[in-house]
Amino acid sequence: MRHDTSAGPRRRIVEAAVELLESGGPEAVSTRAVATAAGMQPPAIYRLFGDKEGLLEAVAEHGYTQFLENKRAQLDPAPEDPVEELRRGWDVVVEFGVSRPELFAVMNRATSRGSDAAHHAGLEILRGRVRRLAAGGWLRVDEELAAQIIQATGQGAVTTWNSTPAERRTPALLAVLRESMVAAVTRAEPALPAGESGPAPAARALRAALPDGTGLLSDAEQRLLHEWLTRLASDGGTPHA
Repeated sequence: MRHDTSAGPRRRIVEAAVELLESGGPEAVSTRAVATAAGMQPPAIYRLFGDKEGLLEAVAEHGYTQFLENKRAQLDPAPEDPVEELRRGWDVVVEFGVSRPELFAVMNRATSRGSDAAHHAGLEILRGRVRRLAAGGWLRVDEELAAQIIQATGQGAVTTWNSTPAERRTPALLAVLRESMVAAVTRAEPALPAGESGPAPAARALRAALPDGTGLLSDAEQRLLHEWLTRLASDGGTPHA
């Protein structure tokens, strides 16, 4: 393994760790092996990352940065069909996870520990997709629940695929999980189905369509309106001030 000696020591170490991780699994990522691959001494890793866990968190951050670049490259700023956009976004996550299983696993383990900017930027892209669905009247559940379902099914699909022996894997699994996710969070048509009553879908769409800081309402009024719409969107119940 050769790494660009003109790159900074932190980047060289992280890239060496990623290469070892993806070629030999987590067991291959020892501080000595990483230092050797990066052309450095082991004390440099402790100085820059503290310990192996700190190094793995940096590896996860590197992975999220690469994933975010890929995600942004495929981002349509004005999608004509928000449901198809949802499908494409889900596929991007799953394709990354099944093509880079060891890195994806490290990224998932690090999510709950750090506040990595790239990870949060990726979540903002997801929330933007969900908000466009809500604004178009497509959502059948609350925005927060929709985001959780999308994340859970994507991560679950990758985990199941990667833990299944290669000879037993079938692409139909990923397609079925994706369509189950779409069915769980979206409506067949962006309108109230016949026979359904209640303000919940309208509240979701209105809440998503309202811009921040319209100037028409005070901060207190905006907070109160958001509270009412959130309550209506959740269960269609009557709001209380």
